[in-house]
Amino acid sequence: MPLTLPELSKHLWAAADMMRGAIDSSEYKHYIFGLLFYRRLCDVWCEEYEQNNGHHTRFTIPFGCLWGEEPRSFTQQNWPVDAAGLPLPRHVREKGDGVGREIRRALLKIEEANEALQGIFQDVDFSDPERFSDRLLNQLLDHFEHYSLRKADVAPSMLGDAYEYLIKMFADDGGSRGGEFYTPSAVVRLMVEILDPKPGMDVYDPTCGSGGMLLETMNHMRRQNHSPNSISLYGQEKNRNTWTICRIALFLNDLEKTDIRRGDTILEPRFLNEDGGLRTFDIVIANPPFSLKKWGHAVWKKKGGEPFGRAKYGVPPKGYGDFAFVQHMIASLKEKGRMGVVLPNGVLFRGGAERTIRKGLLEEDIIEAIVTLGNNLFYGASIPATILFLNKNKPKKKKKRVLIINAELELFTGVAQSHLSEQNVQRIVSAVQAYKDVPYFARVVHHAEIEENDYNLNTVRYVRHTPPPPPVNIPKVYGQIRKLQTELRGYETELGIVMKELGYDAL
Repeated sequence: MPLTLPELSKHLWAAADMMRGAIDSSEYKHYIFGLLFYRRLCDVWCEEYEQNNGHHTRFTIPFGCLWGEEPRSFTQQNWPVDAAGLPLPRHVREKGDGVGREIRRALLKIEEANEALQGIFQDVDFSDPERFSDRLLNQLLDHFEHYSLRKADVAPSMLGDAYEYLIKMFADDGGSRGGEFYTPSAVVRLMVEILDPKPGMDVYDPTCGSGGMLLETMNHMRRQNHSPNSISLYGQEKNRNTWTICRIALFLNDLEKTDIRRGDTILEPRFLNEDGGLRTFDIVIANPPFSLKKWGHAVWKKKGGEPFGRAKYGVPPKGYGDFAFVQHMIASLKEKGRMGVVLPNGVLFRGGAERTIRKGLLEEDIIEAIVTLGNNLFYGASIPATILFLNKNKPKKKKKRVLIINAELELFTGVAQSHLSEQNVQRIVSAVQAYKDVPYFARVVHHAEIEENDYNLNTVRYVRHTPPPPPVNIPKVYGQIRKLQTELRGYETELGIVMKELGYDAL
């Protein structure tokens, strides 16, 4: 029977449970994804070997590096030997001891043999027996062998769904650190639905984390009945472990047009054109780290300025890197490009350099919509956040206008975190697409009003989610007060008479 998603998800999470106590929970994802990817590679390699008489198109597994037994039709003469002249193991499970070293050897050999996989297993090192005993590793390998991961048994889309499930579980388990690599799936879907990428476009995430936004772009293509490979996906990620997980995720989904590079996006942008400037894309989407303190302020402020022209609207404050990422994304857009970015609410109203940048963005007329979300939606950030949608080619009806949506009430509260339902997501998406006023929810605001508010874009200035209090009728209220005062004096007189009759006249 084909494997179901609940079975696969439960199976993978059980593998993480087996590692509790051996390593910190924040490291689970590196090893679980590493083993999942290794097993998938080996199973698919064997499957293709049997189907295609030994021919493989995307990758190769060197001799002796398979997870387990070779395909029945596999033959090998002159089996490779080690430095002592002894035959190398036929597969990593051939010996019962030293399993961690065998896995490490196999993974590095697979990297060497496949340019597209270089560096992908660098942090999946099971060779330390103090952390990974032979007993634990054999238990893990036995566990992963319970199900076949061949394409005939597990479709790439199911592996992608299981990957998203695991990422969320790891984010839950990691607490505030989960926000470093995971954006809630409903928020990502909201952004992708609004940006609505089309076949032939290229999509870029400059802070791609574990790849959630790029994978949702792929899912969007499937929902629109297009091939996931009809779109090109690009990303950059600073953290090496997270960069690796992103690459694994895209590979597991059989995505062909992908390019994920490692480095600091602000200080070391990796996607450059032939002239040394920033490469541009149809759609840019991201959830950068909120208000990053050490983002590269000194580099942008030094003599000669920012080298890629990203400080067009101003240099962000030293302690808030939000608009550095925004301006990088703008500079990475094609002439008709569009973008969506998750930001802390402070970018809408903080003064100083950030006010100057907001003013420049409005004067350039590229802000299309602002969506403010509710509290506690993001891991490690209980404050409300905002999604800023920019468009370098706004249609005429949107010129000199900004759609502002107050979606703070569009959520439901969970045990430890709030969530967006599908209904919440669709209400917001529909409002952005309609670009019309919706009482107590959305409003199209003219630039003149924003200028009167000194370029403050705080959502509650423009859209209340509750009706305003009714106007006060001053003469009526004053008359009511005078009437009450008259009644009070009458009561005081009556009370004085009663007290006198009771002998309390002296009081």
